Amino acid sequence: MTILLKRAYESPEPSDGFRILVDRLWPRGVSKDAAQIDRWFKDIAPSTSLRKWFGHDPLKWDEFRNRYFQELDQNPAAVGQLVEHLRRGTVTLVYGAKDKAHSHALALKTYLENLS
Repeated sequence: MTILLKRAYESPEPSDGFRILVDRLWPRGVSKDAAQIDRWFKDIAPSTSLRKWFGHDPLKWDEFRNRYFQELDQNPAAVGQLVEHLRRGTVTLVYGAKDKAHSHALALKTYLENLS
């Protein structure tokens, strides 16, 4: 299982494999053609209320991850669909956040890696 992370503003590459946008909102200023997204998976993103509470505040990171993991635990159908893609080969989780160290995509990657 290979999970890569990439901001939506970075150029797609063949090595990305299957590209999944994991945001509820489409990234501003990125065309669908330029993004080359294979699947937009809104249901795997943090809930709107959790996203707004977090507000990309690094001081809330640990609590955000805990709450997001709880949401993922309560959404086995979406997690299962994502795991199916991972079984087929390399998957790149595409996201729009500026802060790479505190993005929900990073938390999602950790969650998925801990499933195996």
